[in-house]
Amino acid sequence: MTNTLTVFKKEFRTYFASPMGYIYITVFLVATNWLFLRGFFLINQASLRGFFGVLPWIFLLFVPAVTMRLWAEERKVGTAEVLMTLPLRDHEIVLGKFLASLAFVAISLALTLVLPITTAIIGSPDTGSIIGGYIGALLLGAAYLAIGIFASGLTENQIVAFIVGIAICFVLLVLGENIVLFTLPTPLVPVFEFLGLGAHFRSISRGVLDSRDIVYYLSVVVLFLYLNLRTLENQR
Repeated sequence: MTNTLTVFKKEFRTYFASPMGYIYITVFLVATNWLFLRGFFLINQASLRGFFGVLPWIFLLFVPAVTMRLWAEERKVGTAEVLMTLPLRDHEIVLGKFLASLAFVAISLALTLVLPITTAIIGSPDTGSIIGGYIGALLLGAAYLAIGIFASGLTENQIVAFIVGIAICFVLLVLGENIVLFTLPTPLVPVFEFLGLGAHFRSISRGVLDSRDIVYYLSVVVLFLYLNLRTLENQR
């Protein structure tokens, strides 16, 4: 656990050691606030439904950008080999990187809390759905991060890692969307809906904490962190 914490501290400091971390957060906040305010005045309701509705698509671009450098940059500058020679186990390195990126995304989400506070001042929003939306957002972000870390471990090119991460996240997101479900035979609809990242997020954002949704997201995280671990083992 100590080694994992060491990797976590190193990676977390890296996010704020250059302007890129601040740029990521600024762009994320500008995008989310603009989309929220645009929908807020259109529907004229004190609700964050529009914010949580677009969040999976904002994350689709934001989260792979957060993870694309985690392994790709290490390989490009040659520090990955040095990292592997240290007395650290592979799973400690992978977990440390994942937790650091998750903390960064959590901070970005926390900075959007001004939106529910503003909404609560103006009207009487559904507190349960807001809490559920933020829990769902953190779980969805964790799933995207695990996928992004796996994609970053496949290449030393950050742009390639970014594109591959977006592609995998996009496929898993749209699996449960109507545009896909309408083209499937009826028996396959429940299966694809369950596999879609977005369907579980919508369920949680309604304020319903179903253990099946939580287990699903945790399973996606574990699966892609495991795949990243196997990739490292094969590249040794």
